[in-house]
Amino acid sequence: MSTASSTSSAEPASAEPSGAGERPDGAGVPGRFAAAVDRYAPALGAYAVVKATGLTVFMLLLSYTEDFLKKSVGRGGGAQPWDVLGTWDGIWYQRIAENGYDPRLVPLHGLGPLSTIQENSAAFFPLYPWLMRLVGAITGLGPYGSGIVVSVVASFVAAAGIFAITERMGGVRAGVIAAVIWGLFPGSGVEWAVYSDSLFVAISAWACYCVMTRRWVAAGLLGFAAGLNRPTAAALIAAVSVAALVALVRRADGIARPLTAMLITPWGLLWYVAWVGYRMGDWGGYFKLQRGAWNRYFDWGASTSRTFLDVITGHWTFWQSNPVPDLIAVALLIALPGLLVLLLRTRPPLVLVVYTLLTLFTALSSNQIFSNISRYLLPAFPLFIGLAIALRRVRLPSLVGLLAVPSVAAGWYAGYALFELGIP
Repeated sequence: MSTASSTSSAEPASAEPSGAGERPDGAGVPGRFAAAVDRYAPALGAYAVVKATGLTVFMLLLSYTEDFLKKSVGRGGGAQPWDVLGTWDGIWYQRIAENGYDPRLVPLHGLGPLSTIQENSAAFFPLYPWLMRLVGAITGLGPYGSGIVVSVVASFVAAAGIFAITERMGGVRAGVIAAVIWGLFPGSGVEWAVYSDSLFVAISAWACYCVMTRRWVAAGLLGFAAGLNRPTAAALIAAVSVAALVALVRRADGIARPLTAMLITPWGLLWYVAWVGYRMGDWGGYFKLQRGAWNRYFDWGASTSRTFLDVITGHWTFWQSNPVPDLIAVALLIALPGLLVLLLRTRPPLVLVVYTLLTLFTALSSNQIFSNISRYLLPAFPLFIGLAIALRRVRLPSLVGLLAVPSVAAGWYAGYALFELGIP
């Protein structure tokens, strides 16, 4: 990667698509809104089509197998196929939205030999359940409905941010393709579920875009918000901070704005971890909760490597095996180097490089459920950019044909396999 591509403003002028720059202020608010609709409509429309297609297939598969009847999550008239979208982590977010936090380890009684297992709610960061509660107060929806609303809206905001970044680097068609890939990625089943992933990617994408367009204060505020949403926000915080530091050293944007971004961005994450520690009377309490309740801890990738070898050799002797999602995770890991090469060939700005590499590192270097790798890598959206730019030269009929089958299949590999054959 060249020196020129290491700064947030490194994109060559030729990479800026026609009409993608700033709109004239004289058009007024209605004019700017219309221009924004015109700009983002193709990407968001295509994203909506592939998501609706995949979700329909997912629901049909659930109805065919009637697996959803095994879930004790029925509301009112009994269990429905879409109730599975509020299971697993979704149950925790609904509890937090209703009842708040209890930062301690609570034994799970009544499980026989498993009664030594402990749980806690503090592993789930507060921004998403806060928004669930806000939407519920405004709309009257319950926690499930509010969570779905927040996730769906955030997914479109994320798709728009991915489009904006990719459009800036490779043009409108590449931007639309990147938004579609975001909707088809193996972990994308959680985008329209009671999960915080869509919100996190929305914040991260627009934070990176703000760095690329030198909106430093906005980038810092978004980094702050990301720190209230997921612990993996550390990757975004580091990316914004490194890009701001480079801008400071080069005096590219003065001192005040990059420095402000660096000072603002880490405090959401630090505040929440400190709050959990304070409530527990132990400043390392958050990490003890993660390890004690969820068996999550940093191990330099030993668990990922060991499980990868177990899956490809057919052993499946590890503690949490989900054969179909595990094989999807293996396929994704095999594809990962190619996606990374495609990204780096585009000479991306520094903020995207740092964010992507640190996101991959955090996703693969911890003890975790191996089959969830597809979901853990969902925030690494810059990986879609290189592929999207490579595909932009494909003729439209061929491109539609190429993406049609994954749009249907996503209902299985990103929906049914994730929620019903694994533990998302």
